[in-house]
Amino acid sequence: MIQVTPEISIDENEIELDFIRSSGPGGQNVNKVSTAVQLKFDISASPNLAPAVKKRLLNLAGSKVTKENILIIEASAFRSQEKNRGDALSRLIDLIQRASKKPKPRHKTKPTFASKRKRLESKKHKGKVKKMRRTPPVTDE
Repeated sequence: MIQVTPEISIDENEIELDFIRSSGPGGQNVNKVSTAVQLKFDISASPNLAPAVKKRLLNLAGSKVTKENILIIEASAFRSQEKNRGDALSRLIDLIQRASKKPKPRHKTKPTFASKRKRLESKKHKGKVKKMRRTPPVTDE
């Protein structure tokens, strides 16, 4: 079990790790060793996540989630397989921790009198500046 928060823990069987060849620098090591990690986590099938957490996780992950609600995290920053594995797991844990926090509800507020006055004064000032840019009217004298 991977402890994410005091309330949430994930079973290791829910996470699928695939090791693939990494791109980028690394010489012959890149061509021979599969060091990059592709972590797959099925959000909708996870029994340990509350529905609200699942919904927030889907929104947070964005394009990393497939149509089947499978979160895919790729880690290839390091040259060793173990470091990339740890990086992918820590990114998953970070995402779930961020999704587990409830967003603060927004309270409607009205603009203050001073802010309204300041906005109107700036509009008048800009209007005067633009008026000064105009060519003066031609008088018939």
